Amino acid sequence: MGWGYDEYREYVPVAQKKNNAVKHAAQLAKKQGRQPAPVKLEGRKIATTFWGQAWCQNLEAYSDYANRLPRGATYVRNGSVVDLVIKPRSIEAIVAGSETYKITIRIDGLAKPTWKKIKQECSASIDSLLDLLAGRFSDGVMQRLTRQKEGLFPSPKEIQMKCSCPDYSYCCKHLAAVMYGVAARLDKQPDLLFVLRDIDHQELVSQAVAEGNLERELSGGDDALVGQDLGAIFGIELEAATIPSPARSKAKRKPAPKPLTKKPTAAKKQVATKTAITRTTARTKASVKKILKAAKKARGKAATVKPVRKKIAG
Repeated sequence: MGWGYDEYREYVPVAQKKNNAVKHAAQLAKKQGRQPAPVKLEGRKIATTFWGQAWCQNLEAYSDYANRLPRGATYVRNGSVVDLVIKPRSIEAIVAGSETYKITIRIDGLAKPTWKKIKQECSASIDSLLDLLAGRFSDGVMQRLTRQKEGLFPSPKEIQMKCSCPDYSYCCKHLAAVMYGVAARLDKQPDLLFVLRDIDHQELVSQAVAEGNLERELSGGDDALVGQDLGAIFGIELEAATIPSPARSKAKRKPAPKPLTKKPTAAKKQVATKTAITRTTARTKASVKKILKAAKKARGKAATVKPVRKKIAG
């Protein structure tokens, strides 16, 4: 017979242990001015989307976590991760076990050379540019972002874990449960991966603009962007960054299209004709940079702004 500490503790039902953890998480969240964020799975699968599944595959590829991952999966499935918050370079969580355990995981920021290489490779694909502008990622870009050791997922050496439980292993079952909980969270909020690695996904678009891909797309033969409402693409008002008038040229210019006599109404008039968009190609790069800056500022304030259609001066 063993004489461990557990033999002297009063038995507490599993449901009561979980309830205690939920109460602790609620108190902590209240102090931090937020709502508790438990991990709730729909069904038995921890992750169902590309982002969540890719996180799990990356996690399971490292032998450092192999021994505790199965128990961690059980914990996250039964709702033991009662609070999980993802912040820049850190994950904080509360897990219900024999007691209520506090989890702190530190993640290194993405190395600048790695991020630079990712941006260059993603921006090189014209096919993915429209998706980037619309805030989406093409299959090729997603595969690049989740590439093991060269993508956004952290390696074991970039992770420092701490759990308040008495298990002093590198990755206890509570820590494994939280790591799986991150996969479930990425299922619904894949942008949290960028938050965790402390990078701005808008830089992917900025890189595409810097490479001149947007200008080539506008002036290319497929006319994929011609006539597009840039305000709608970026989800902000174009008035936040007005397009400058083109510099006057001494060369003979073709007569400009006849200007509209009536002032267009917001959200009902088209942004511009194909001719007007084409004539602004030379100054598109600077305009889009201003739009990106305004979009980032607007999103930072969590403001929901309806796109406004604005006539581009001839």
